[in-house]
Amino acid sequence: MTEKKTSFLTMASYGTGKFLAEFLSGAYGIMVYYFYESEMHLDALYVTIATVIYSIWNAVNDPLIGYITGKTSKVTKRFGRHTPWIISGIILCSLTYVGIFAVPGWIKAKPVRLFLWMVVFVCLNDGFYSLWEVNYQEVFPNKFRSTEERTKTAVISTSIGVFGIAFGAVLPPLFYSYGKPESFAVSAMIIAVIGIIGSFLIRKGVRETSEMRNAGESAEQQDETGFFKSLVRAVKHKEFLALLLMLFFYQSACMCMTGSVNYVVSGVLGMKSSATTPIFAAMLVGALVSILVWRAVAKRIRNNNQKLLVITSFAMAAASGALFFANTQIAFAIGMFVWGLGFGGFWTFMTPAMADIVDSVVVSEKRREDGVLMGIRAFFMRLSYTSQAIVFWLCHKATGYDSGISGLQAPLARIGIKLHISLVPALFFVVAALCMLLINTLTPEIVEQNKEELKRLGL
Repeated sequence: MTEKKTSFLTMASYGTGKFLAEFLSGAYGIMVYYFYESEMHLDALYVTIATVIYSIWNAVNDPLIGYITGKTSKVTKRFGRHTPWIISGIILCSLTYVGIFAVPGWIKAKPVRLFLWMVVFVCLNDGFYSLWEVNYQEVFPNKFRSTEERTKTAVISTSIGVFGIAFGAVLPPLFYSYGKPESFAVSAMIIAVIGIIGSFLIRKGVRETSEMRNAGESAEQQDETGFFKSLVRAVKHKEFLALLLMLFFYQSACMCMTGSVNYVVSGVLGMKSSATTPIFAAMLVGALVSILVWRAVAKRIRNNNQKLLVITSFAMAAASGALFFANTQIAFAIGMFVWGLGFGGFWTFMTPAMADIVDSVVVSEKRREDGVLMGIRAFFMRLSYTSQAIVFWLCHKATGYDSGISGLQAPLARIGIKLHISLVPALFFVVAALCMLLINTLTPEIVEQNKEELKRLGL
């Protein structure tokens, strides 16, 4: 495949996917558990079980979607193996998100009905999310080939994606209010509209060239291996295993932190939902400021994205741990700003690091199975919703959190909330760093050797 210069507009369009991924998953993370526990008053154990069922479904649908959508058809031969799935998946994911919160009255009346409603719609939403996000991730290693292009695209995407995190956190509370469950459906509709608009903005960035389509068809013709054999073979690669474990613990930590903010504002600070805005805004500012800082650091630690991920993980661990001592809105905002400094760095290096590791697997296997690899990666990251649910349930159960109170919680319950916004995420970040530090063996020299070998293999 010949290397061509990619325009800034194409890179920015690709970055729309980062915005959508963080916007949709972020809004899900901060709203769903809180909505069903504190607004629908569904027992936390029910909510946790629903999340575990969702994760089991996720274990099947993520890798399988990557495998199935990698096959060619008349539509994919014309428009690409990934582009049609990306566009349709974004639209369907946005629409099913509304269903999670638009709960009919007759469903609310019975806990079992409410539980089943939650299970059905979170699973539908996740299936369509996987449909587009798995294919979106698979486009990156093929569309952006050089280290310079991957880094530049990652920086642009990170800058755009950070706004997705901010919008996913800041926007929803502007349209819902604590104690008014119906307002959450209105918020979900606003989110769905933004998601559908994003499906148009992303098209240029994920459009596949004829070379990409031909390479994909060639790779598929060479691949007669079954799906589950591909899955087992992929996780045998140490570098890929290290990445999976790191992303799981990283995402678990992030989900706990962002999902805790509603609980902090309501249960610890006793404030209205709009008080979440300054806290999330501070995180956004920290992440944006950090991009320039980490860009300078990257020039000193050249072509070692894996090492940079470790450094940023330890930085996030220190910042999140310090939040345990926060007791005011200003203190939480400052703490989230500092955490955002590390978060922005991790985001900057995550995509190019992942691309380097995918290259390593491709060189070893002599074939491209990016769909399977991205499906497995998506599963491990989405599994973090189960981590969040279990952590919240245990903390609330142990400290006596009262879901019937829409406001300030008892002192012990406030400690439980602080645990799942600070110390638990800090532990997750440390484990994430250790996984990459101790298991991964990829070096900058091997990264460059892999790129040369991919050129030789035509992959």
